[in-house]
Amino acid sequence: MKLDHYLRGPPSGDIVKGLAEIRLAVLHHGIPSNNDGISDLRIYIWLILLNAAPIKTDIYLDLVRQGPSPAYTKIRNDTFRTLATDPLFRRRVTENSLTRVLNAVAWKLHDAHEARVNGWQSPPTLPAPNLLRPGDSVTGSPEQSLRLSTSPGGKGSVAGTDGSDAGAQPGTEQLGYVQGMNVLAAPFLYAARSEAEAFVAFDTFLRRECPGYIKPSMDGVHRGLALVDKVLAVVEPKLAGHLHSKGLTAQIYGFASVTTLCACTPPLPEVLNLWDFLFAWGVHLNILCIVAQLIMIKEQILQSSSPNLILRALPALEAQTIKMIVLSIVEKIPEDLYQEILRHAK
Repeated sequence: MKLDHYLRGPPSGDIVKGLAEIRLAVLHHGIPSNNDGISDLRIYIWLILLNAAPIKTDIYLDLVRQGPSPAYTKIRNDTFRTLATDPLFRRRVTENSLTRVLNAVAWKLHDAHEARVNGWQSPPTLPAPNLLRPGDSVTGSPEQSLRLSTSPGGKGSVAGTDGSDAGAQPGTEQLGYVQGMNVLAAPFLYAARSEAEAFVAFDTFLRRECPGYIKPSMDGVHRGLALVDKVLAVVEPKLAGHLHSKGLTAQIYGFASVTTLCACTPPLPEVLNLWDFLFAWGVHLNILCIVAQLIMIKEQILQSSSPNLILRALPALEAQTIKMIVLSIVEKIPEDLYQEILRHAK
């Protein structure tokens, strides 16, 4: 069934089954788009997968009208260089638009922190199907191809971690604007048909999927970088050993790829295709996407006496190849390591 048929709800009326069908459709066929990555469906499929409820445009406009947030200076220092060399992005998204969305999100995070300080409770979220995990098969018919195990008490978005909850308090550390958020916002604005749509998708994504990435300490990012090294050592020990012998860890070469979900690596249409996969099957899989990119240039790295020169700028993204490698990695890593990956961004 075509993805646009799901925009008004699953034809069968079964939400869990409908979400499973969307995820499989995204995995096997992707979201239809033109050569520039423009799609009439993408932002709406993302909103469904992120379990992001629509908002009235006035809610977004009220945040814009609040004026500069406490993070405004940092935002303005970043927006002008966001995907600065990407003609597709620069043609479709203005710096002013990017600034407004980032500033609105900064206000929303600031207000949420004030609510936590005052002990206010956030509303609960809907339960969601489980994630791609070791042992899952992803070929064949929906009935035979995927073991969608029940998530006991699972909450949050379709892509969210088991047991995640949008209303859960992410520790005492305040969430706010950090390095890399400008690049993370860029694909949302490129895919959306309005700033309000981009805002609600981006805000939901940050708070639900990777709150650990937007703490001042960026704990989730540093956990993710350590996991890149761990996974590489399991699936490609020779490659991991070579990088280690050169003093190269993910902390050195992988920071941007973790913080931006690979959006720092062009081309943008391939970033969008990769994000379709991540939102359908779990943002945590970005860690494996980074490992997959290393595997794709394994021979170049092994033959180089200075692999740091290669890793300064990874080759152009190839979303389909990366996805296939990720699916093979999932089957190779032990369950305890997978669980670390699953929860690292929280």
